[in-house]
Amino acid sequence: MDEKETLLRSLQSSRADLLGKLDGLGEYDIRRPMTPTGTSLLGLVKHVASVQLGYFGEVFGRPADRDLPWYAEGSDPEADMWAAADESRADIVDLHHYSAEHSDATIRALPLDAVGEVSWWRPENRAVTLHRILVHMGTETSRHAGHADIIRELIDGAAGLRAGDANVAGRGADGWAQHHARVEAAARQAASRVDDGAARR
Repeated sequence: MDEKETLLRSLQSSRADLLGKLDGLGEYDIRRPMTPTGTSLLGLVKHVASVQLGYFGEVFGRPADRDLPWYAEGSDPEADMWAAADESRADIVDLHHYSAEHSDATIRALPLDAVGEVSWWRPENRAVTLHRILVHMGTETSRHAGHADIIRELIDGAAGLRAGDANVAGRGADGWAQHHARVEAAARQAASRVDDGAARR
């Protein structure tokens, strides 16, 4: 497998991880804001789908044929990060799939050293290669998939990539409560020791 295919497969895996966090949840839970800044699962999917179209579309002169009204002049600056009541789950998931297909077509059509321009970056950083954008979007998508991991756990306790994920210990509710208490106790003990040391100085 060459470098481009390795980067593409990693990006595809992160996209799937993010989208999978919607599975089994109702409308409210996929839309509800779970942080003070309003982060939601469906909003993360919408955001990644949207920015991906820009990075693998406009940047390389391959614009998509879909209009994203939340990027129109005068729109709410956070409009790509949450789902309005009239934006359906199906439409946003469809956008995610369309964005992935459009992006993958660009990635497969161009060499890693193909040059593009990110018009919304600072002038000194605007000239980019496909390689740089693949790394950038891989990092961004993975970051948001990680956000989604935490949000999903806060919603219903689901952890890991899927049920039975071998990377997540099978502790059960009581086991996780005990683990949580142990971590909390260690944090308080460490803070107390540091705070006591500072007070003595």
